[in-house]
Amino acid sequence: MPPLAQVLKSNAAYTFKSQNPVALFLGGTSGIGQGLARRFAQYTCESPSSHIILVGRNPQAARGTIASFPAESNTMHEFIDCDATSMKNVSSVTSSLLDRLPKLNVLVLSPGFFSIIAGRRETADEGLDTKLALLYYARWKFIYDLMPLLRNASKASEEAKVYSILGAGTGSKIDFDDLGLKKRYSALKANMVSASYTDLMMQKFAADNPQIQFTHAFPGLTRTPMMLPKHWALKPLSPLIKLAAYPLTVTPEVCAEYQLSALFDSKPGFTRRGRHGDDIGYSPADPSDVMKLWEHTMEATGTRPRA
Repeated sequence: MPPLAQVLKSNAAYTFKSQNPVALFLGGTSGIGQGLARRFAQYTCESPSSHIILVGRNPQAARGTIASFPAESNTMHEFIDCDATSMKNVSSVTSSLLDRLPKLNVLVLSPGFFSIIAGRRETADEGLDTKLALLYYARWKFIYDLMPLLRNASKASEEAKVYSILGAGTGSKIDFDDLGLKKRYSALKANMVSASYTDLMMQKFAADNPQIQFTHAFPGLTRTPMMLPKHWALKPLSPLIKLAAYPLTVTPEVCAEYQLSALFDSKPGFTRRGRHGDDIGYSPADPSDVMKLWEHTMEATGTRPRA
């Protein structure tokens, strides 16, 4: 594990190939995603015209995040309101971005919520489990839809990076007879299988786009609202959970520095990263299994193949 001081020095020394990097943070209004957006703004504040886009459901939190960006920053920033549990909403956002952006250099994906006791709750538009919608389907669709912009950045010899923060190395076996967990669901299973789904989708994206960097990361235990219970019966335990977890956790800002070091360091292809940005390895899945999940995802998200 590199010392935090070394990571900070390395991140501060990183120089973007593009003088006007464009970065999108899905889930950038809270927790780790917010920490990453803030640190990214810090490290690109001297770029002539960097562009940071926050996508989420909380305009007030987005305003607070943007207000925390360096005052001297040349950064152009914006917030897009999107309930990413709906693939229809995701499609509307990505279509708008495709129409007005020339490229995308960095796509960071960190939306979601943690629960282990909630039952399956389906979205109104597509009938997807809301947890899987945020942890997997929305992430897949943002990558798939915005791929032309990432390719534009790559063709210009600029950074083209996709970084999904979820559960690298924590996944479970995939039941290919129950993709989407409509037959045998539990919140814990959804948490774990979404990590496995992410590995397979990143493997496919990387194989199809060898000049682009794809990363699936496990951030470790971080002091974010996501780690606290949402169920009314367990909420009174929040102060005790915070106290017990404090020695084992880090702040979103510290987590962000380690994850940014991995994002800055990674080369084209697919890698999995641990809580300190370390490469934790990956054994490729059977290509036929990858295609089964890919075809299921296309259908589940209502996505048509590109011409």
